[in-house]
Amino acid sequence: MNKRLGLAERSLNWVDRVTGVLAVIGGATVVFLVALTVYAVFFRYILNDPVFGIDDVSQIALSVVVAGSIAYGGRAGAHVHVDILSMVGGRKITRYTDPLVRAAGAIIVGLMAYGLVKKGLCGTPCGYFTPNLAIPHLPFQMFLAAAMATYAVVLALELVIGLIHFRAAEDPNEHQ
Repeated sequence: MNKRLGLAERSLNWVDRVTGVLAVIGGATVVFLVALTVYAVFFRYILNDPVFGIDDVSQIALSVVVAGSIAYGGRAGAHVHVDILSMVGGRKITRYTDPLVRAAGAIIVGLMAYGLVKKGLCGTPCGYFTPNLAIPHLPFQMFLAAAMATYAVVLALELVIGLIHFRAAEDPNEHQ
C-alpha cells in the first residue's frame, strides 16, 4: 500500500468522524427546531399569545442545521450535482476535471470560512446580533466557519486521494 494513500485515507477517516459529529449536532438541532415550532404554534394559535423572539431563535438554530449538514452532506454525496462530463466522457474526462473542481471547491469553501470568521469578529460594533433578543451571531458564525473549513479539508483530501488514484479505472471518491 502506498504510504501517501494510507495517510490520506486515514486522515479522511478522521475527518469523516468530525463530519459525523457535525451531522449529529445538526440533526439534534432539527429536533429542537421541530419542538420549538410546535411550541410557537401552540402559543400563537391555541393560546393566542405569540412567543416574543421565536424568529431569532429559529434563525440561529437554522444556521446550526446548515453547519451540521454541509460537510457531512458533501462527504456522503447528498449535495445536488449533475454529472454530464462522466456521462459523456467517462473516467477519461473526469480524471482531469475532478481535481480542478475539487481544488476550486476547497479554495472557495475555505474563503467562505475565512469570510465568516472575519465578519463574525466584527461583532457588536457592526450590529451582528439578532433584532429582538440580541443574540450575538459570533458563536454561530464561528461554528459555521468551522463546518465550512471541515468541508474544505474534505475536498482537499478527496483531491489528494483522487490524484493518487489518477490512473485508476474509478475514482474512490465518486458518489453513485
